[in-house]
Amino acid sequence: MSWPGVTERRIATNGIELNIAEAGEGPLVLLLHGFPESWYSWRHQFKPLTDAGYHVVAPDMRGYGKSDKPAAIEAYNQVEVVNDIIGLIPALGKETAVVIGHDWGAPTAWACALNHPDVVRAVGALSVPFMPRSPVPPMALLREMFKGQFFYQLYFFEPGVAEAEFEADIRLALKKFLVMAGGETDLAALPTKQEGDDMFSSLPDPEHLPAWVTEADLDFYEAEFKRSGMRGPLNYYRNHDLTWELTKDAPQTISQPAFYVAGGNDGVVMMAQEAIRMMPHFVADLRMNELIPNIGHWTQQEAPEAVNAFILAFLEGIDG
Repeated sequence: MSWPGVTERRIATNGIELNIAEAGEGPLVLLLHGFPESWYSWRHQFKPLTDAGYHVVAPDMRGYGKSDKPAAIEAYNQVEVVNDIIGLIPALGKETAVVIGHDWGAPTAWACALNHPDVVRAVGALSVPFMPRSPVPPMALLREMFKGQFFYQLYFFEPGVAEAEFEADIRLALKKFLVMAGGETDLAALPTKQEGDDMFSSLPDPEHLPAWVTEADLDFYEAEFKRSGMRGPLNYYRNHDLTWELTKDAPQTISQPAFYVAGGNDGVVMMAQEAIRMMPHFVADLRMNELIPNIGHWTQQEAPEAVNAFILAFLEGIDG
């Protein structure tokens, strides 16, 4: 399945090759997807940004789609993932880029800006706010916070377990996961899960897809994950502590122009209220800090027109 005006190719960076989707000419804007997605999650952003005069590139992140999939779990720590993205900039013949990320792509985008201010001239994030490095290892904190409860990131941590559940029926798993985190779902009404439960058994099989995702979209995602498997994507969650160890000397503040946009019904927003409130203390030039009402986690897919308007206004502000 192609997308109008968008071409794909593989490009070498940081010792691996990433598949990229690209369109347009001009200053470089990199769009980084999250879990469990693909470059395709940015399909609605290509034309508005290219029409505005930008070279838009959305990679399949390592482990996804047609990109390389290193075997080692530790290969998916955020230092390596950031190096993949920073390496794309000269590989694409550019000296600088604006980097925008969603979900897992958001902490990657923030870290690109934090650690590479010479090449990342501006940064944006959807759903996940900037959070400075924790004073304690993240996994111990998560285990304490969710003791006796089901928490998806703890469930994802044990190699092989979540892979088996996702891959038993990848289409149904993706359908349940996408609908669960969308703005139409009342998260408080979902069945309560206990430690030791699985991800999908208690989730209802959606009778209908919401308007923002079609059967053709689901076809695309299903084909991608049948090809790539779920191990690489899930490995991102298995590197919280390694990333923490590798970033002990990282800066704490971002100085470049920045924006943050999320859905008002996003479960991440519900968990990250304090981080969102504190973000202006760590992101010095935060030009937008906005919630879009009535949408959930899949920001740029659920509300493409609103997201495009925010991104274009931000780019107009920095490029005039």
